[in-house]
Amino acid sequence: MTIESDSHATPHNAAASSCEACQNVGSRRAFFAELATLGAGALAAAVAVGLASPVWSPLYALPNEGPAAGAPRTVRYPVPAGDSVSIDKQHEVILCRKGAEVFAFALSCPHQNTALRSLPRNTGFQCPRHKSKYAADGAFQSGKATRNMDRLPISLEGAQIVVDPATLIKSDTDPAGWAAALVRV
Repeated sequence: MTIESDSHATPHNAAASSCEACQNVGSRRAFFAELATLGAGALAAAVAVGLASPVWSPLYALPNEGPAAGAPRTVRYPVPAGDSVSIDKQHEVILCRKGAEVFAFALSCPHQNTALRSLPRNTGFQCPRHKSKYAADGAFQSGKATRNMDRLPISLEGAQIVVDPATLIKSDTDPAGWAAALVRV
């Protein structure tokens, strides 16, 4: 593409009818357009072979994604001696004992996957992002969330609590499973 203009003439050759710099504008644009096309093609190829995900975000990497390769399917904890809350950040599990019942919850809030915090005196949990509150059994009390905390499959084997952190039990899609996801000690 050639643009003719006396105002862009090079200073060493005022008689030039076209500007070399203006002639390169088209080639720079073409270069960047081709570069963008190649980049989009490379990303599409990476997605096709599973090397990249077009919607990846750290929020999607919470327990909903399942265990990492080689990770144990279940995690074991000692039976809590009394009313207490323990948070296992590595496996993203909240273990809560209230009276004779022990619950295992996903660490993330069901509203927008923010890590939940324990309230004082084992009275429940709260999301620091939008202030949703939950009872100690995971039941939704107030805030922006629209359902109870997600429970995890839990069982009692001798003096150990066994939890599957890769399987979420949601109260809105499996109310019977959610209600049954506890152990009595």
